[in-house]
Amino acid sequence: MAGGEGEHQANSNGSAKEKTWPIELPEIKFTKLFINGEFVDSVSGKTFETIDPRNGEVIVRVAEGDKEDVHLAVKAARDAFDQGPWPRMPGSERGRILLKYADLVEANIEELAALDAIDAGKLFGFGKVVDIPGAVATLRYYAGAADKIHGETLKLSRELQGYTLREPAGVVGIIIPWNFPTTMFFTKVAPALAAGCTMVVKPAEQTPLSALFYAHLAKKAGVPDGVLNVVTGFGPTAGSAIASHMDIDQLSFTGSSEVGRKIMHAAADSNLKEVSLELGGKSPIIIFDDADIDVAANIALNGILFNKGEVCVAGSRVIVQEGIYEKLAKKLAQMAKSWKVGDPFDPKAQQGPQAFKKQYEKILSYIEHGKREGAILLTGGKPVGEKGYYIEPTIFTDVK
Repeated sequence: MAGGEGEHQANSNGSAKEKTWPIELPEIKFTKLFINGEFVDSVSGKTFETIDPRNGEVIVRVAEGDKEDVHLAVKAARDAFDQGPWPRMPGSERGRILLKYADLVEANIEELAALDAIDAGKLFGFGKVVDIPGAVATLRYYAGAADKIHGETLKLSRELQGYTLREPAGVVGIIIPWNFPTTMFFTKVAPALAAGCTMVVKPAEQTPLSALFYAHLAKKAGVPDGVLNVVTGFGPTAGSAIASHMDIDQLSFTGSSEVGRKIMHAAADSNLKEVSLELGGKSPIIIFDDADIDVAANIALNGILFNKGEVCVAGSRVIVQEGIYEKLAKKLAQMAKSWKVGDPFDPKAQQGPQAFKKQYEKILSYIEHGKREGAILLTGGKPVGEKGYYIEPTIFTDVK
């Protein structure tokens, strides 16, 4: 995509005006699958659209991986694990490569934050100061851990000697969600790399762009071919193929409880691979009469509006003791009305668009459901602007 000025700005009051800040949109450099150290087309030749949530327009078409592509990626990962240097090299050498990887991510911070802004609606400024630096810190942490993986010597009761030996698990399948494309990529990939594992990563189909860029940087850092593979595609096809593959030893998934159940089932029906799940929750905030109103309101509002509410531990329910209920509700309404919804490149914006259309429509449907059930709409509840997936901060009271 070419750089240039944006067309309009969404505001919390629903109006639109000309933008006053320059936007240099990133050139989309990587759209193919990354398998065995190379960017390749999918076996089928299929592609799918990835959409800019700021305006609902197509950013680019990305290769659509399927079962055959997952098989090729797993084969590359298996060969790299069974015969390649990565699990056999000293941990200090893996750590040195991870440190170089971290330096490369840091050097490309502007472009990576911009990719997550146009692909996931994440705030550009937040990405530059939190998400990408956090990924860099994670890589550096596990770089330091790579040469500190050791077991224990055990004194047994008889004349025997016992010891534990920690070894890499093997080929790891990694399926990451759309709400934190960068953070979740490195939360899973960095420790697996440090341990000497090889892997197949499937980013969320809604937000594939930064993962492909990270694959490119891994190769540039010196991660051997086949160690890190990225297959873009859909959950029921590519994701399902990873979950059920007989040659994947371990699987890590972050996402919905519904899909988590399917993954456990597929893992059990295939090779009983070890599964690690981080699934959705419903997290209440409980506020008592003796709380500081300003502090409590700030925590409650940020608890649900941070990252547009697209957080697995978002405080979507607030349970308040009756002595301060009215005061807190009034304070929250005041704060929500002044909350800035806008283009993620706007430095004044506190909230960008929802990551994709289906999520946007789901939230609006929940708002209508709340109205039908008799809850009182205190503030918000409407889309913002004429384009994109922006929604006003919304608060209901008297929820039964």
